[in-house]
Amino acid sequence: MSQIHFFEKGEGQPLILIHGFCETGKMWTHFAEELSKDFRVICPDLPGFGKSRLDADELSLEIVAIWLEEWMEEQYIEDPIVIGHSLGGYVALALAELLGSQIKAIGLFNSTSFADDESKKEMRDRTLIFLQKNGAKKFVTSFVPQLFPENRREELASEIDEAVSQAQESSLNGLLAFTKAMRDRKDRSEILAHFQGKSLLIAGTEDGAVRIEASRAQNSLVTQYFELEGMGHMGMIEEKATTLDMVRDFCLSTLD
Repeated sequence: MSQIHFFEKGEGQPLILIHGFCETGKMWTHFAEELSKDFRVICPDLPGFGKSRLDADELSLEIVAIWLEEWMEEQYIEDPIVIGHSLGGYVALALAELLGSQIKAIGLFNSTSFADDESKKEMRDRTLIFLQKNGAKKFVTSFVPQLFPENRREELASEIDEAVSQAQESSLNGLLAFTKAMRDRKDRSEILAHFQGKSLLIAGTEDGAVRIEASRAQNSLVTQYFELEGMGHMGMIEEKATTLDMVRDFCLSTLD
């Protein structure tokens, strides 16, 4: 495996925040600052993103989960709460399948336990073709702004610029490998439904990447479900204060 770069802040109950596709651990900086008052917050860069190199051209979410398990052992991270945004949620579910009760709680943030449907798989295939033809920089510049609701892109222009800047730290092989891994991932709704700890799902009604209908279909699978009107795919940026409170309250509830 590649060396996993990360930053951490605070002490106590470990809380791992996993970023999404075209993102880095830095996206959690504000959340980490606030949550570190109560938790040991650890924010890794997934291999191929940020400062974590990916030395392979192919991977699966199962392999990524094994890498993270090894990294957790190296960093003495035990019984963590794991919350993932988008792709990070897929990785969190793969970790939950691998480690079971060794994960204290799990949170999906603009994410889903369902596999890609056929139209989504076709979209992933188009992404692969675009990346191979045009490279990483041109892809992320066009891809990232679309994750935000169109009617808020002017208001959130500086935040979108920062997200694009972080996305530029994505390697081409990382983007290609994770696009394939997301396309080919299995349905993990049964993993979520039978997870022994507490579970969280935060959804946005305007999320173009994870449709609200899919999120609503998972309401009964989780301990806590929140749906925010008008929120797109980047909840931790679009609704920073509200979603931070949701995450903090959920994490504190796991300590009861």
